[in-house]
Amino acid sequence: MGDQKRHRILMVSDFFYPNFGGVESHIYCLSQCLLKLGHKVVVMTHAYGNRSGVRYLTGGLKVYYVPWKPFLMQNTLPTFYGTLPIVRTILIREKITLVHGHQAFSTLCHEALMHGRTMGYKVVFTDHSLYGFADVGSIHMNKVLQFTLADVTEAICVSHTSKENTVLRSGLPPEKVFVVPNAVDTAMFKPALNRPSTNEIIIVVVSRLVYRKGADLLVEVIPEVCRIFPNVRFIIGGDGPKRVRLEEMREKHGLQDRVEMLGAVPHAHVRSVLISGHIFLNSSLTEAFCIAILEAASCGLLTVSTRVGGVPEVLPDDMVVLAEPDPGDMVQAIKKAITMLPTVDPQEMHNRMKKLYDWHDVAKRTAIVYDHALSSSDQNLLERLSRYLSCGSWAGKLFCLVMLIDFLLWYFLKLWQPDENIEVVSDFNLTCNQDQGLMFDIDDEKT
Repeated sequence: MGDQKRHRILMVSDFFYPNFGGVESHIYCLSQCLLKLGHKVVVMTHAYGNRSGVRYLTGGLKVYYVPWKPFLMQNTLPTFYGTLPIVRTILIREKITLVHGHQAFSTLCHEALMHGRTMGYKVVFTDHSLYGFADVGSIHMNKVLQFTLADVTEAICVSHTSKENTVLRSGLPPEKVFVVPNAVDTAMFKPALNRPSTNEIIIVVVSRLVYRKGADLLVEVIPEVCRIFPNVRFIIGGDGPKRVRLEEMREKHGLQDRVEMLGAVPHAHVRSVLISGHIFLNSSLTEAFCIAILEAASCGLLTVSTRVGGVPEVLPDDMVVLAEPDPGDMVQAIKKAITMLPTVDPQEMHNRMKKLYDWHDVAKRTAIVYDHALSSSDQNLLERLSRYLSCGSWAGKLFCLVMLIDFLLWYFLKLWQPDENIEVVSDFNLTCNQDQGLMFDIDDEKT
């Protein structure tokens, strides 16, 4: 790596493979590129079905599937202190220097960041979502985020809109929040060799069929578009609680032959769905960035999307048609996109995406954030508690109590099982040898 500092990073989130989604893809792709830059990356997530224990993924990416079962929406049950022993063991065994948590929804992320700070590690948090300020759920979530970010070393957001949202919700100083966008694997998402015929225009939707992703908007938009354009057909990939509404809409309007429901689509098969269409439709009601738009554009599809959150920052104006999250406005945007189709060159769009978004660039920018975090000054317990006290007259005192108990439990664990009694694992790098194939290169580097 030359003069560049080698980091040893623990990525933590409830959301990781084999589950599929934007956060899962972000963590995996970022980890792979950081490994290629010479950093050590270990992922910690909860068990998925029978997938428990330590697993190795492509490139030697080590994943700890800790034996915690998901409680709600792939989140583990909040325990506050139940994860402290295993987090401490992983941090010491792997000689971690920095903890990187992902997604405000993840309870495992919040707990790992809290334990990491208690043990004196520098921590970085990446926020992948936007939240409101008025509803009960958002108010509670924002208070949890304020607790976590009160003592975080640095924070990363995936768009400038997301940064503004996170700063307002958490009270974090703007200078501690970096903007590092998502990216797309353009080698995986390539246009079709032969573009589909425009005699029949195919609009593709690939999304979780939930309220937040605008599934209810689709129920109103699809019948109107089919009525105006007899040569338009829809392909919908994804599953969720709102799938029933879409199937009812299809039955009600007799659109069985024009609206194809694929159900859940594995990420490896998303490209084959995308390249069968001409237009990609995103109807999200809130979105910090939206990787799905990048994947569609990389496959050469013209995008129609709601103008929400960080979506307007994602693509150039000639590659996307934006609309308000209103059925009438979305129908007009689809009309405009259909008239633009003859001017779209899928291969040219793909080549532009290769220059605009690259995971290797994202990894380099993230490593700079790590450098900033590790160069920041250390703070003692009293200095850290003062940050929590500023979170509110009652909440601040409660947060201080939570952190004091965490500190005492950590101190007890150190007495019960000293650091030197925890076995440190050897590092290994995967190197490719043309004659012998994939080999393990043991590195007995000592800290």
